[in-house]
Amino acid sequence: MRDVAIIGCGMTKFGRLEGKGLMELLVEASLKAIDDGGAGDRDFDAVYVANFAAGELTHQTGIASSLVDQLSLLPAAADRVENGPASGGSAIKNGFLAVASGAHDLVLVVGGEKMTHVDTDIITDIVATLSQPETEYVHGVTLPSLVAMFTRLYMQHHGVTERHLAMVAVKNHANALKNPYAHLQKAVTIEGVMNSVMIADPLRLYHCCPISDGGASVVLCPADEAKNYSDAPVRIAGFGQATDTHAVHERENPTVLKAVQLASKRAFEMAKLMPGDINVAELHDAFVILEIAQSEDAGFFRKGEGAKALEEGKTALDGELPINPSGGLKARGHPIGATGVAQVVELVWQLRGESGKRQVKGAEHAYCCNFGGFGNNVVAHILERM
Repeated sequence: MRDVAIIGCGMTKFGRLEGKGLMELLVEASLKAIDDGGAGDRDFDAVYVANFAAGELTHQTGIASSLVDQLSLLPAAADRVENGPASGGSAIKNGFLAVASGAHDLVLVVGGEKMTHVDTDIITDIVATLSQPETEYVHGVTLPSLVAMFTRLYMQHHGVTERHLAMVAVKNHANALKNPYAHLQKAVTIEGVMNSVMIADPLRLYHCCPISDGGASVVLCPADEAKNYSDAPVRIAGFGQATDTHAVHERENPTVLKAVQLASKRAFEMAKLMPGDINVAELHDAFVILEIAQSEDAGFFRKGEGAKALEEGKTALDGELPINPSGGLKARGHPIGATGVAQVVELVWQLRGESGKRQVKGAEHAYCCNFGGFGNNVVAHILERM
């Protein structure tokens, strides 16, 4: 297979973007990435569009072919990629494989979601369809309820406290204040998080990510051609993907995220790197407990020691392994189809030294985890400076 590089990236602001539709967000993010990659005068071979629920949320389908037309990239191949909250990671993986195989030479990957115009109870129900239909959804299970039970188990088995949960939120909100693209531009305190409204015991409001609109995009090409486009390309060194038992209660140990473990192991093996080689990471903290759990199951800390690492400042912006310098899903926001692409965009900026006040010093290798469903379909990527 050929090595693959990211030559351009771009994203919209995340948040409640009134007056902007899904297609406008996809177009804006795409044009920024194309311009950043110096590919405005080139013919693209394919476009992959990551999106979770355009039909349900915006009453629009066929968004990939529509976007190609909007961008005047005809007759490029066009596919929509749907893998729940891991749609973005899956779309990047598909683009990577298309270039690595030699099937395509120039690929645009863009993810987006328009969500904030829809009532929260409707969105909660649509997202809940990610759960197992016969044993979970039919009984009223929602993603927050699953995470609440997972959080309680983690607290009992691994000594995680409410204060640890609050510390993740405080850290990621502080990082988001340094990110002009972030949805929640608001500092929070430990006490404020711990006293916020209860959503599903022990899950509180500030333990959860916001509902967001937004788009993010990257341009891919063969690594040996990257310098023809960009002075600072970033190589996709490895990826991994794995699935786990769909119904959470049927897992041997529900506190172990097996798909995160397997996807990460495969990504590290492909990249010929170890977790200790990573300088910065973006984890899928749709709920704050997931940052702690993923940091362990990805291999950065031993099981049960993620909270201790957080407590010791290891995951802070100036720590040994900064996690979610963007603010994460918790504060940057979570427009579902855009999230996995936005993680990669943030890491490209970090590796290129373009992250401003949230820049991690000397970053050469980066990792991200895009978490589909409740860990039933996970995609991990490892990036490196070229």
